[in-house]
Amino acid sequence: MYTAFAPIYDELMADVDYIAWANLYGKMMTRFGVKGGIVAECACGTGGLTIPLSRLGYKVTGIDLSAEMLFEAAKKARAEGMDIPFVQQDMRRMKLHRPMDAVLCTCDGVNYLLTEADVKAFFKAAYEALRPGGGLLFDVSTPYKLENTLGNNLFMQDTPRITYLWSNRFNKAEKRIDMDLCIFTKGKDGRYDRVDERQTQRAHSALELAEWLKETGFTAPQIYGEKDMSDPHEKESRWHFAATKREV
Repeated sequence: MYTAFAPIYDELMADVDYIAWANLYGKMMTRFGVKGGIVAECACGTGGLTIPLSRLGYKVTGIDLSAEMLFEAAKKARAEGMDIPFVQQDMRRMKLHRPMDAVLCTCDGVNYLLTEADVKAFFKAAYEALRPGGGLLFDVSTPYKLENTLGNNLFMQDTPRITYLWSNRFNKAEKRIDMDLCIFTKGKDGRYDRVDERQTQRAHSALELAEWLKETGFTAPQIYGEKDMSDPHEKESRWHFAATKREV
């Protein structure tokens, strides 16, 4: 997942406002009383959020399962003159060398965890990585988005350098969406390279995620809508979650 097309990922995500996203998570961490600024960002990808978080003063460690995505992230950080550590780990088995003030997982990272056991394993790893009073903050694409906006649809885009076809199938019984991507990238010689990749996400409900957080030991899980810490609604695209590790 996120391997062959890592070098063009940022071009495909060019319309994402990562600065606004970083500012939102800064506000969420402040509201949850996260003291200090030592942060682990899981599923960091090419560092689109890692770098603006670092600019805000957080000491961020980027974590991802894909070596190819981390390569792109490290290259971008070096170009910015930033010394950001990037670590290849499975976030379900995350092990860090010091306690974190916050653990983040953005841009659908939790949707890629396809079972209850996978989600709980990540929550447990995050809990153990946090200092007492630290916060876990993450977002998910909502069940409504996966079923009604993305599900059983075909998306296409054609630019001078990249053309892609994105075909989705939503399995209502399993609450999963299979996304098949076919991407053509134009080289300097005018020829196109083709990349095919399948990704699968699960539509987690807000209720089950909140219950799994509490079962793991987190207190006071809060859920926000896709806008700036607004109340969540069923028919929106994204929810943001925040929960706190119990104080000793």
